[in-house]
Amino acid sequence: MTHSTPSSSSASSASADRRRLQANTRANALMEEDVAWSLENDGGRDGDQFDRSERASLRRVAGLSTELEDVTEVEYRQLRLERVVLVGVWTDGTADDADNSLAELAALAETAGALVLDGVIQRRDKPDPATYIGSGKANELRDIVVETGADTVVCDGELSPGQLIHLEDVVKVKVVDRTALILDIFAQHAKSREGKAQVSLAQMQYMLPRLRGWGQSLSRQMGGGGSGSSGGGMATRGPGETKIETDRRRIREKMAKMRREIAEMKTSRDLKRKERKRHQVPSVAIAGYTNAGKSSLLNRLTGAGVLVENALFATLDPTVRRAETPSGRLYTLADTVGFVRHLPHHLVEAFRSTMEEVADADLILHVVDGSHPVPEEQLAAVREVFRDVGALDVPEIVVVNKADAADPLVLQRLLRHEKHAIAVSARTGEGVADLLTLIDDELPRPAVEIEALVPYTQGALVSRVHAAGEVLREEHTAEGTLLAARVHDDLAAELEPYALAARH
Repeated sequence: MTHSTPSSSSASSASADRRRLQANTRANALMEEDVAWSLENDGGRDGDQFDRSERASLRRVAGLSTELEDVTEVEYRQLRLERVVLVGVWTDGTADDADNSLAELAALAETAGALVLDGVIQRRDKPDPATYIGSGKANELRDIVVETGADTVVCDGELSPGQLIHLEDVVKVKVVDRTALILDIFAQHAKSREGKAQVSLAQMQYMLPRLRGWGQSLSRQMGGGGSGSSGGGMATRGPGETKIETDRRRIREKMAKMRREIAEMKTSRDLKRKERKRHQVPSVAIAGYTNAGKSSLLNRLTGAGVLVENALFATLDPTVRRAETPSGRLYTLADTVGFVRHLPHHLVEAFRSTMEEVADADLILHVVDGSHPVPEEQLAAVREVFRDVGALDVPEIVVVNKADAADPLVLQRLLRHEKHAIAVSARTGEGVADLLTLIDDELPRPAVEIEALVPYTQGALVSRVHAAGEVLREEHTAEGTLLAARVHDDLAAELEPYALAARH
């Protein structure tokens, strides 16, 4: 039998104490990070307090449950992939505003494939820095989670790393915030290489401050030896790097690589855009709140077979289609990613190259859901993103869609407040002819008015005038085609040899 000597026992004890001290130091450093995150994001101020009665209970929001009743076991297993309870903190505005915000969160959760079981709102002056809703309310939320059989809690806001961990510790199920939910939806819907790269970049930006090491990984150091060292390896040797630091460094390296790839893809998009500009083809961008009916409108205007789905963020990859005005002028229509309130800033950054379609357009069709309870909020949220991508100076037509399902009073209010607005229904076609005429009127017109007698041998030139210019009058004579048209400078130069008169 082998016995430990006193010296070896004390050495191992000292080594264990040292490891515990390192773990505690690392854990304390992580907690300090959370405190700094909270101070940075909410100013460290507790603010004015609400009455005790208002703070005393979680207010359940009726009508949010989408759970089906009387299902078979097979259906049960198919349906219950993710069962969620929603929780929001009502800090300002009316009770209706708070309910609408939670209803939108329910729509986001359903789009992500979850089943909404319940929704609760906590009235506070500001989210609790530790658990988002306060420790007492977190325990009540735990009871609701147990009662409903939920496996996930979704919070209507962006939670700090510490809030996520502390709330999960109390409710004992996975906690997801609004930003993570939107990122998950984007990840499901991105189809193109560029779309997938943009989503991956946004996810990594979100994950980076939320990385947490557990157990030994808090203190496990990598490297530390010279060329004779058996541990570590290339790029990990040095004074020592904890596993979490290594993970963060690797994520930063991946993000840098992803940004380079997106920049390369952006170059290709810019070239296509410049080519369209060179040919003087006017461009129209369809933008608006998610699920407002942008893709349905694109299909109605162009006959393009674009995916139309009653889901949030069904379109992520921009679709550009050729279209023609009633007077025969060609233009391009671009369908863009939908916007939503509190769209995560790093998501706007990641999708900036896609959203540049809006900033570079000659005209924006700002589509808003007329059947929404508060469409003005949607308009404001989208214009906030317009400001971020530098599209505020682009002419805008507000297209109030779903007019067939809208409250007539809401429609009247919108059309009265918005100077340049039109009501349409992409589903029934109501108002679309008037919209096309309005687009024709608003598109930039060629600068040069010219009258020319073009020989019949130059038929291709006449076709280009029809495609890129605006034909005012056309007559076929014995000598050739007599044209009166408005054209751009380059086309005017080609028509000059046959010009009868030209004026700017």
